[in-house]
Amino acid sequence: MLSPQDNVWMAKALHLAERGLYTTSPNPRVGCVLVRDDKIVGEGWHQYAGEPHAEVHALRAAGEAARGATAYVTLEPCSHQGRTPPCADALIGAGVTRVVTAMQDPNPQVAGQGIEKLRAAGIEVECGLMEIAARELNIGFFSRMTCGLPWLRSKIAMSLDGRTALNNGKSQWITGVAARQDVQHWRGRSCATLTGIGTVLADDPQLNVRELELGASEIKAIRQPLRAVLDSQLQLPLTARILCGGNVVVYTAAPDLQKMAALEKLGVRVVVLPDTYGRVDLIAMLRDLSAHGCNEVLVEAGSILNGALLQAGLVDELVLYMAPQLLGDSARGMAQLGELIMLDQRVELEWQDVRNVGKDLRIVARVNHI
Repeated sequence: MLSPQDNVWMAKALHLAERGLYTTSPNPRVGCVLVRDDKIVGEGWHQYAGEPHAEVHALRAAGEAARGATAYVTLEPCSHQGRTPPCADALIGAGVTRVVTAMQDPNPQVAGQGIEKLRAAGIEVECGLMEIAARELNIGFFSRMTCGLPWLRSKIAMSLDGRTALNNGKSQWITGVAARQDVQHWRGRSCATLTGIGTVLADDPQLNVRELELGASEIKAIRQPLRAVLDSQLQLPLTARILCGGNVVVYTAAPDLQKMAALEKLGVRVVVLPDTYGRVDLIAMLRDLSAHGCNEVLVEAGSILNGALLQAGLVDELVLYMAPQLLGDSARGMAQLGELIMLDQRVELEWQDVRNVGKDLRIVARVNHI
């Protein structure tokens, strides 16, 4: 039976899991706390994919004190052999007598099997404590495992009247320095950044994470996100800054073999995914990103791509940076949705968070897919 003190220890485990926010992908962010006689005897979090999981770090810290302890884990301990041994076996071998986990692992390779293995070994298991917080922390991993699609988050900088650029395309800078620095955190936690060829041709962005702006002291080597470009006609210049540093994928609908060979020579992965209209198949593109381990994808694009993704029902969340200024009705909007003739065609949102970031306002809103 759960007690108020169980909440305290699970909150600690969740706090530990957050320390892997920028580094664990494609694995989930997981924290573990070992408690014996109302004292923490070991703790840990999953730091990097391919390295020991949270439970292993906690058990190593506890040593013999783990015997008879309760383990608080933010995700069901794994039961299968991956790049590391099963954590359920490690907990059993260490003599832990009780495991409290926030949620069942959505990974079909685990999905309750870790809990069953622990119970079969005589360990008391309770699941579901602070599940909402645990799921939020791994919202992209949960989406990839249950839907086969990454969590798609679109970042848009705009004026108070919803304009993202002047009619001539100039947009640097609508928002202030603090907002632009804040974006680094969203990039840092994302497995990929996605943009369209229009944005590349207009702004020539790099879409990488800049360490000084991120300011994450615990990260020994920032994991740069994959940079994805949607380029239906393969117009991407070979001199584009986004190609610097590698780790780039280009999705196109035009199999230009010569241009593809030139891009591949630069280390770019080129994927041809045409739909019936000669454009890139958006769902197929996201499924490809998912298949390559992308949990969270950050869209940094213009109104055309944002509109297409919203119309297709593929955007899960908007991160809007709103500057206290007006650009007028001739300036460009945030998403081309076409003319709506019925109110039930509108995109409905649910507010998640509203706060000041420097002189700007940051709004996080979820798209209501129901």
